[in-house]
Amino acid sequence: MDFTFTEEQQAAVEAARAVFSDVAPDRAPSPALTPGAVAEDIDRPLWSELARTDLLGLTLSPEHGGAGLDPIALCLVLRESAKALARVPLLESCAVAMAVQRYGGSTLAAELLPRAGRGELILTVGANGRSGHDPAELAVTARPDGESGESRASAGGSGWVLDGMQSAVPWAQVADWIAVPAHTAGGRAVLALVPRTRDGVTLADQVSTSGERLAEVRLDGVRVTAHELIDAPGCGEWLRSLLTTGTCALALGLGERVLAMTAEYTGKREQFGFPVATFQAVAVQAADRYIDLRAMEATLWQAAWRMSAEAGGPLPTAGDVAVAKIWASDGVRRVVQTAQHLHGGFGADTDYPLHRFHAWAKQIELSLGPAAAHEEALGDLLAAHPLG
Repeated sequence: MDFTFTEEQQAAVEAARAVFSDVAPDRAPSPALTPGAVAEDIDRPLWSELARTDLLGLTLSPEHGGAGLDPIALCLVLRESAKALARVPLLESCAVAMAVQRYGGSTLAAELLPRAGRGELILTVGANGRSGHDPAELAVTARPDGESGESRASAGGSGWVLDGMQSAVPWAQVADWIAVPAHTAGGRAVLALVPRTRDGVTLADQVSTSGERLAEVRLDGVRVTAHELIDAPGCGEWLRSLLTTGTCALALGLGERVLAMTAEYTGKREQFGFPVATFQAVAVQAADRYIDLRAMEATLWQAAWRMSAEAGGPLPTAGDVAVAKIWASDGVRRVVQTAQHLHGGFGADTDYPLHRFHAWAKQIELSLGPAAAHEEALGDLLAAHPLG
């Protein structure tokens, strides 16, 4: 496989490294020592810097003020963000913007995308439904407003009414717009873009394993105009695949940073007059985790390439995304567990940042489904598309 990145993608990596190099993982209080969320807001200075360096508009078309790059470029930037535990909704905001650009109407795109690329709007998405186990669109119903009828609403009639809830929505309290998957009476999956302050929207605080703010978003008779609802076939599935692939990129970046921390520590820590990194038991465990990271990397870029190139294959793109998430979930868990073991008691010291990475790794492992859920999805795909 040729994983050579284009000059534009490499330039995005360099810009991201320059931005995130000044971000310390301990800029927020420790999740181990903080009841509730570690912060009430995202890292606003970092968000402003991402906007200033055009990284928020990286994947938007030039028409909307962006660079026109692909999901691979987004994953490269996300990989760097995870190394610094960046407290910004970079994945969610960019993924929703890309979905609006790809599937939404021109009115919605013109309203949201230029401002999102400049960092003036924060977008987030409810991708977990009620419990995280069932498709997110099943948690919310979308019915035509008044007597317009579903067909008229789809064609630009008076609009839609949303009822239901989405749990664990990242940073919904500070987002300007929330992408809400829903379903119609006819069983069609749709995606509604809802302003956070719209009548009928209420939020209840939730907290992630990593100490970041989440919210249970309830919708009680929330009205959206026809242009705020995207009913293009495949939109919801594409958005979830992009979010899952981006989560794999976060897992890879976090794992690489943790393995580097472990290598540095074991190279300096001595027992019996020798660095513990020279002991065979330590070296073998570190080597196994390096293999995990290489597998996570290979499967990530395969999934991101399938999404970017829209290339065909023996399985739908969802198969490559499932494989990537299986490796990301299991791999990042093994990396942080081994790191804790090789650091000994020092790894549990809350003045040292390793415990923060462990908390983030657990959140990433379970986000959008653990390995077992994606193994089941992969099995269903293989049953539906026999190979050979």
